[in-house]
Amino acid sequence: MNLFQNMRAFVAVADSGSFTSAALQLDTTTANLSRAVSNLEDHLQTRLLHRTTRRIALTEAGSRYRLRCEQILASVADAELEAGGAQARPSGTLKVHAMTGIGMHYVIDAMAEYRELYPQVAFDLTLSNRMPDLLVEGYDLSIVLADKLPDSGFVSQGLGQISSVLCAAPRYLLKHGVPQRPADLGEHLCLGMVGLEPMDNQWLFDGPDGQQAAPLRDPPFTANAIDAMSVAIRSGMGLGVLPSYSAIDGLRAGTLKRVLPEYRLRTLNLYAIYPSRQFLDAKIKTWVEHLRATLPEALAAEERDLLACG
Repeated sequence: MNLFQNMRAFVAVADSGSFTSAALQLDTTTANLSRAVSNLEDHLQTRLLHRTTRRIALTEAGSRYRLRCEQILASVADAELEAGGAQARPSGTLKVHAMTGIGMHYVIDAMAEYRELYPQVAFDLTLSNRMPDLLVEGYDLSIVLADKLPDSGFVSQGLGQISSVLCAAPRYLLKHGVPQRPADLGEHLCLGMVGLEPMDNQWLFDGPDGQQAAPLRDPPFTANAIDAMSVAIRSGMGLGVLPSYSAIDGLRAGTLKRVLPEYRLRTLNLYAIYPSRQFLDAKIKTWVEHLRATLPEALAAEERDLLACG
């Protein structure tokens, strides 16, 4: 039994949803494909496809095995190119996940720059604030903010750090005054992010005297999205914490003012994560290299602007 050929047959059938379509794609017969899939199922001692006279569907085991087959076949193709000395030109589609704010403020711009260099690469971008399962969901790469990463066996590349800062609208500060130290925040209207600060009715600040806790009153407004919090702060509802990428445009334009500029909250690490492979696909390799070359400078420029706005 040729295991790799049977894997290719199975993936082609799973992708096309039809033995007939897969046979045309591979220039073979439906009988050969049916025999290849049956041999693979006998080898694995498990059913990969549900077959009826009208349609086929992957079993649960078949869905999992298909992802593994795609990775193995991609690695074999890369190995053949490597052994032959060929230099693969990046092409095809990169399926990328990014946390929403990171994607909107950094990743899409980086994609536009990357495509100037490699126009044969297309992007399929998903934005969400959860940590995806790269193998199960089929992502080539994920860009996430985290204090630290769980032990997943994936490859990770650090791209920099992002801090959160305390902000307010100018009119709020005119009406309520400007806090001079974290302890003053107990007298102010402080807005809350669901799942983030405040926790246990306090914010934790890192500043010149180390870490300080600021006790808070119950928030008059809470939200579960950074964009909603940004609007609430600009509307003068109170003081709020924003990640630097969400605050910087308002700080530059003067619609937001930085409060307690010598203090930071919630410094997190920015990572690019991708499955570990012996022979990395050229488009993934060059995309990671592009991120490492461009995002740290973008973060550094933002940091300089934050200092100037403080």
